[in-house]
Amino acid sequence: MKQLTLTEEAAAVWRALAEGGAADVAALVEATGLDQSRVMVVAGAGGEAGHIAVEEQARDEVDPADGAAEMLERGLDERRAAQALHAAGGSLAMPQFIALTKAEGIAVSAVFRFGAARGWVKREKGSGGPPSVVLTDAGRAALGGEAPDEKAVRLALEGTRFLDEMDVDADAVRKLLGGRKELARLRSRTRRVLSLTDSGRAAWAAGPRVVVERNTLTQDDLRSGAWRDITLRPYDVTLPAARVYPAKPHPVRKIIEQTRRAFLELGFEEVGSPAVEVAFWNFDALFQPQDHPARDMQDTFYMSAPATGELPREEWVEGVKAAHEDGGETGSTGWGYRWSLERAQAMVLRTHCTSATIRALARKPEAPYKAFCVGWTHRNETLSYKHLPVFHQVDGIIIDEAASLATLLGTLKAFYQKMGFEKVRFKPAFYPYTEPSVDVMVYMPERGKWLEMGGSGIFRPEVTEPLGCKHPVLAWGLGIERLAMLRLGFSDIRDLYQGGLDVVEGVPVCR
Repeated sequence: MKQLTLTEEAAAVWRALAEGGAADVAALVEATGLDQSRVMVVAGAGGEAGHIAVEEQARDEVDPADGAAEMLERGLDERRAAQALHAAGGSLAMPQFIALTKAEGIAVSAVFRFGAARGWVKREKGSGGPPSVVLTDAGRAALGGEAPDEKAVRLALEGTRFLDEMDVDADAVRKLLGGRKELARLRSRTRRVLSLTDSGRAAWAAGPRVVVERNTLTQDDLRSGAWRDITLRPYDVTLPAARVYPAKPHPVRKIIEQTRRAFLELGFEEVGSPAVEVAFWNFDALFQPQDHPARDMQDTFYMSAPATGELPREEWVEGVKAAHEDGGETGSTGWGYRWSLERAQAMVLRTHCTSATIRALARKPEAPYKAFCVGWTHRNETLSYKHLPVFHQVDGIIIDEAASLATLLGTLKAFYQKMGFEKVRFKPAFYPYTEPSVDVMVYMPERGKWLEMGGSGIFRPEVTEPLGCKHPVLAWGLGIERLAMLRLGFSDIRDLYQGGLDVVEGVPVCR
């Protein structure tokens, strides 16, 4: 017989089997100090040689729910109902029984579902009156004891989790716990029992050669000459390695910083504005009429404290008022209504960052000038795979005497190319403050459709001239979260904030 050659780890498993007989993997892990994967590697090699037999046994594990201990301590609903019926003489008319269970906080559905399945309670038709709920003989007998499923859950809570290790009626436990996830779940497990075959016992008795294996050699191994008896373990570079999750910014923060860098590299100045904004800058300065649907409560969040804010310099306010009412000196007829100073003073949660760029335009109305803002915006939106009520937006303007629609489209395409997108297209749109207006669309391969990223256009004279700007002004507002979806492969915008740490960890560092 060829001499058996074993590593130190394999020898420990073989010794445990030779001295203790058949044992499951858990027992061998405890006896040898090896992890489960190492034991199974030894079992696999021994099985291929015909020296180790592996028997698989199916078993059920009782996994108590989080509130199982409290449920048992309080008493299951059907047990409490049986006790209440016993105290009431063994029977109650249905109305009285419903009133009792309601007063005691007992779920009637659980009583009739699980209590009936146990045979503890039953319904009987009344003679001309309502039906009654009756405690059966089996229910009376169960009052002073412990049902199989109750005992199984208690034992599992105490540390004995497998049915085959419990002194219970396993079939009854399976039946009673099968549809009761709020109490416990039955999980199918496989127990693997290892034993030496006749050839394995003979090979061990003949005396194996134990090989010392190491991952590396130490200085002591080299000095003592022990390296001659050491075998270096081979490295399998195809095996999966442990995932490493280095520290990194949140995906949305990463996209924001890349967006800022892209516009700064294009020569823009970064500006800002308050997240709680006066309606004048958020709506009125953008020539949005005061009766526009977007200004209603269903689209905009209005502040209750402070409810109103201060307006800017008087000439800007008067110019905006005139533009709304009759066009003022812009050559427009305006919206033709009486503009309200009070509505312009209302405080809102900023619905777009154009309030920042229009402030910048008022401060620097002369060409050439380019500015952008990235910040939080708020809209009363319904949550969906592409909508959030609070999100980030990047808004920008270009003031230039030679600015045109071609300049706008070229700038936006250059931005998205910097962000890694080639499939960009534009479609005509309408906005009260730009003419012409276009929506920016980017292709989303995860859903096989084009996704709208935001709006853009050339500010109307009614927007720019009241603030002292006589030049063409290009403007846009683009969603950051939608951009993050596309860049990072998300198909649902909600996952950016609700996906948990594992979602953030799974986002590649470089993408």
